[in-house]
This record gives sequence, C-alpha cells and structure tokens, in this order.
Amino acid sequence: MLSDGTPSVSAIYQLGLTIPSPETLGSIKIQFCSNDPLMTDPCVAPVGMDASGAALTAQSGATGFAVVAGSTDANTIVITRTPASIASPTPATYTFANIINPSNGGSYYGRIQTFPGSDTAAPENEHGGLAFSINNSVQVSATVPPYLLFCGGITISNFNCSTASGNYVNFGNLTSGATSAAQTQLLAATNGQGGYQIQVYGSTMTSGNNIINPMAARDVSKPGTSQFGINLAANQTPQVGADVQGQGSATVATGYDQPNWFQFNSGNTIAGIATSDSYRQYTVSYIVNIPTGQTPGVYVATLTYVCLANF
Repeated sequence: MLSDGTPSVSAIYQLGLTIPSPETLGSIKIQFCSNDPLMTDPCVAPVGMDASGAALTAQSGATGFAVVAGSTDANTIVITRTPASIASPTPATYTFANIINPSNGGSYYGRIQTFPGSDTAAPENEHGGLAFSINNSVQVSATVPPYLLFCGGITISNFNCSTASGNYVNFGNLTSGATSAAQTQLLAATNGQGGYQIQVYGSTMTSGNNIINPMAARDVSKPGTSQFGINLAANQTPQVGADVQGQGSATVATGYDQPNWFQFNSGNTIAGIATSDSYRQYTVSYIVNIPTGQTPGVYVATLTYVCLANF
C-alpha cells in the first residue's frame, strides 16, 4: 500500500505478507521491477525509482528487523534480524518511508523473498509477487468568486435586489407646522473577509441659492426650524422608518442608529461590518422641517449611496 501513487514523489510503502508455515526467519528481500513479479525473470529497475534511502518506520507480526544499508539500493530493500523461529502462519507488516516513486506512470511489481539466515545468501524459504500502480494524480479545484450585493430603492422585497423599485421621493408641500418624512431601502451582503461599509454622499435640499440646513449635529425633529436629516432606525417622532432586518450581523453606524435622532453629513459611513455577512436590509428615514419664512421654491436633494467591500 502506497501513501501517494504520484510519479517521482517521496512516498511511504507498507508491505503486508503472511509467513505461510513454521520456519526460521532471519531476513526479507524486496525487489521492485518494471517488467513482472516472476522470480525466474531478470528484474528491470523502474526508471526514476529510488529506495536507497528507505527507512523501516514500523513493523508487526515478525519483528526485530532493520534495514541492511549495504544491500539496499535504488530498487532493492533488504531487512534483517537475528534469526528466530516462527511456529505458525504469521501475518506481518513492514512500513518504509523515504522511497521515491518511479518517474513514469503505469504498473510496477514487487518480488519478495524470505530467508532463514541474517543475510540473503542462504537458500530462500518462500517467495511471492505483487503489483502496484503509479499514476498522475487527479486534481479537483473550484473557485468561490468574491461578491458584493448592494442595491437601493423605495422598496425592496424578500431580500432580493431584482425587486428594488423606485428612486424618487416626493415630500409634497412643505409646511412649518409639521415635519415632512419619507423613507427608502438599501440591501447589502458580501463574502469579503473585511466586510463592507455603506456611505452617503450628496447635499441638503436646495432651490437655487436657497437651502434647508443639513443637520450637521445629531438632533431631534423640530418643526418650524430649518432641518434636513436621515437615520436608519424605527422612529416614533415622526413615525417613519424601520430597524435593520435580515440574517446578517451588520449594524447601523453611530449617529444614525438612534430612533428619533437625525443628522446628515455627506461622506459619513451609515452602516457596515468588518467581516463577511449575509443579507441586511436597511430603511433610510428622511425628515425635512422649514421655518415660517422659508423662501418658496422647488427644493431638491440628490443623494448617492456607495457600498465598498474589503476582499
């Protein structure tokens, strides 16, 4: 039995045999041949094989053997011990390390002889043969491609980006007496080992040179003041938004994670995680407040959400 049947590699060979009848056993000769296992034929050494450095690392059944360095060569191993009697049929195993396989694939053969003396000069007790195969190994490989899933829309269903719909939010007519609110959704997942970050870029709501002030510092909604802000939480004042959902573990960034508190700073990280993560769906809530003297006009803000994965 070979630990590795690949051509030209260093392998471990385990020989198993049975001493068939009571006898005196002192040495065993193993010869490797490329032509056949028959003792009557000349042995052709396998090309590239080298058993000269073979080390006997384990033995059972008939034990006490050691490699005979002077009798061991590229295709021959001789092990010997002080001759001892074996009284009945005995299974035995011998494990050899540091054997270099033949360099060509195909079938090869072993010729085994047992001898009563401590060398192989005496007439043999028995002999036998075996066959083994050297073949190029079969390699199986596969690739797990890196991926980043990210999408946005007014709505996303079933954690499926193909259902993402809409990219325009209309607050309608703004009034100083009440907060205007709306929401959109984001979906993200990655197998990147460094996780991902979602950032928001853009400007506050403007109409020509007139602006609604962005909430640079986190604050609550205050009708009658100039405010534009977002968060990613389920809010009660006003009632808008939802907490993050999904099987993943990514979280909302500090500053955007507290219900009823909003802010907006272009370039801020609003959510993410530092490891690979499954689907997470975020609901982005938007609020707008204006003072009584807000200049009339059509106010517009364009926001871009960027998700970067770290592979």
